[in-house]
Amino acid sequence: MAASDRKHQLLERALDVFSRRGFEGATTKEIAVAAGVTEAVIFRHFPTKQALYTAVLDYRLQSNEAHSWLSEAKCCMDRNDDEGLFRSIATHILRCYRTDPRFERMMLFAALEGHELALEYIRQQSFPVFQLLRDYIVRRQAEGALRGLNLGVIFTAVFGMAHHYAQITQMFGYAPLAASDEEIVDGFIRIVLDGLRQIPNGKKA
Repeated sequence: MAASDRKHQLLERALDVFSRRGFEGATTKEIAVAAGVTEAVIFRHFPTKQALYTAVLDYRLQSNEAHSWLSEAKCCMDRNDDEGLFRSIATHILRCYRTDPRFERMMLFAALEGHELALEYIRQQSFPVFQLLRDYIVRRQAEGALRGLNLGVIFTAVFGMAHHYAQITQMFGYAPLAASDEEIVDGFIRIVLDGLRQIPNGKKA
């Protein structure tokens, strides 16, 4: 197997194991068995378990899907499409859980284990995206398009509903609502935008 293909295989198998066992519970031996190689092969590519764990984080955060979503979000911002932006965020969150929840499980383990290196790494990688969204919302508030609510409240509403719904249905065994993900997202967006959009003078909420 070519070195690049082998590395990709190791990252995939490591993601499998870390998502089921967490950082503390996973071993390089277990990952090697899952990949059908010896531990020596793993250490040829990654000097430590922590290096492998960090590489898995990079692997997922730099995926084509993540870049594609960010490009879509920027297009919405460029045309002042508030609804399109929030819909893109909620849809992306649900899609991540539906298509491959392993990374979300891995991050949940990191929080439960108190793996501060992993959590800080995620915060650093996420900060530019949140900064981009922050600047957009502040601009739209200044333009009078959105109400001047606390940014933390807005972020929690936009991200929180989709994350919570995806988590309880994908990880905790709750039955999904009798509606498609598109209908669920539409409901979330209606709630967010009804709370954020300015009410014209003379009209009641």
